[in-house]
Amino acid sequence: MVRITAVLCIVTATLFSSCGMNMSGKGTGSESSDKPLNVLFIVSDDLNNTVGCYGHPIVQTPNIDKLASKGLLFRRAYNNFAGCNPSRSSFLTGLRPETLGILKNGVPLGSVLGDRVTLPALFRQNGYYTFSVGKVFHGKGLQHDPNAWDEEYHFKATELGKQGVGRNLTGGMYSWCRWLEAEGGDEDQQEGQTVAKAIEFLKRDHEKPFFLGLGLAKPHDPFIAPKKYFEPYPLDICTPPEIPEGWTLPYEHTVGEYWAPGFATFTDQERREYIRAYYACTSFMDSQLGKVLDALEEEGLMENTVIMFFGDHGFSLGEHNWWNKGTLYETSHHTPLIIVTGNEEIAGKETDAMVEFLDFYPTLASMFDLKGTPAYLEGESFEEVLEHPETSFRDHVTTVMIRDNMMGRSVKTTEWRYTEWDKGARGKELYNQLEDPYEYNNLADDPDHQALMEELSALIINPE
Repeated sequence: MVRITAVLCIVTATLFSSCGMNMSGKGTGSESSDKPLNVLFIVSDDLNNTVGCYGHPIVQTPNIDKLASKGLLFRRAYNNFAGCNPSRSSFLTGLRPETLGILKNGVPLGSVLGDRVTLPALFRQNGYYTFSVGKVFHGKGLQHDPNAWDEEYHFKATELGKQGVGRNLTGGMYSWCRWLEAEGGDEDQQEGQTVAKAIEFLKRDHEKPFFLGLGLAKPHDPFIAPKKYFEPYPLDICTPPEIPEGWTLPYEHTVGEYWAPGFATFTDQERREYIRAYYACTSFMDSQLGKVLDALEEEGLMENTVIMFFGDHGFSLGEHNWWNKGTLYETSHHTPLIIVTGNEEIAGKETDAMVEFLDFYPTLASMFDLKGTPAYLEGESFEEVLEHPETSFRDHVTTVMIRDNMMGRSVKTTEWRYTEWDKGARGKELYNQLEDPYEYNNLADDPDHQALMEELSALIINPE
């Protein structure tokens, strides 16, 4: 039997052994063993750890929480770039953003892909029917990999779904920075239509095992959701984070200069409205996820489907006076990751194993024993973690960010985060993650930490 391991909502080999299945879907004797194994690969856009099963006391995410109760929750999963296109291009190819040369949203993967094979294309080559709905790649797949999908669908809100009560929080300075309590129901929004199409696919008669890529567009801005999802979140419980008195940014480029002027105008009211809208969109996304999980159960597919759920990168909700992604702080780098395997021995458990998104591709490829898996992948398979959640995996993870033509590179260990801007020429940042988890006390100028910074600097990947 092929061993299984994954950092996302994934079904494990151990899981499958308990179900009487191996990764190729051939039975080992149980009634369900004749069913081939499928993959449900779910990406939520701009989702941070503002989720119930990650300990948030306010946000209502019963379906994500239920998913966690069925699988393994990763406490230390980290993206390699806190931006949509670079992150997605990276984990769908198993290559670092700087290896690909994709460090901005405007560069389609197809322009640099060459003869490289993306993750869905590899499944397709191995006989899987690949179906994409919503945002999996950053935009339509033909821009990124014409060989990835047998079918691909995208949707937009109806005219009714564009109406409702809301406002722009920057007085129109940034068109995206707005919220709307929308009229209509779930299917008047892109999210609801996306999920309806996914459910339609799940109800088909499947002649082949499938790889279903499901891109859930929320909680990404603009913060639009049916008004019922705003109701659980009155403004008085949507409390902005406290900024230490006297704190200032280490450098203007620490968070990026472009959006900062608009964020600086926020009043307490606007901060609370922003948080409320993000919470509402998270609950809206969660509700749609629940419909897909219900369909899996109803169609008898849950027991033979590897489910992978994660956010494409993190998001700041006022930490460091920043209200977006695109930083090298923990809030942008750290995301939810849940892997459902069906293995009752790990169901509902958590792991502190540190993984990064580069590891998704090699893990899935190994789990499913995919032929033609590229030798150039830069991640590692963490199968062992899915079988034994107490297993250590990485001792550090890395991420990058670009400011104009300047690179920032960060390395994180269990105790420390260290960042260099332009290889240190334009600044360094060092944070003790245990004593200063929100990263406000930069220790880079402390002479007592110079040796430590040299050690951490050696872990940063600096391609020439």
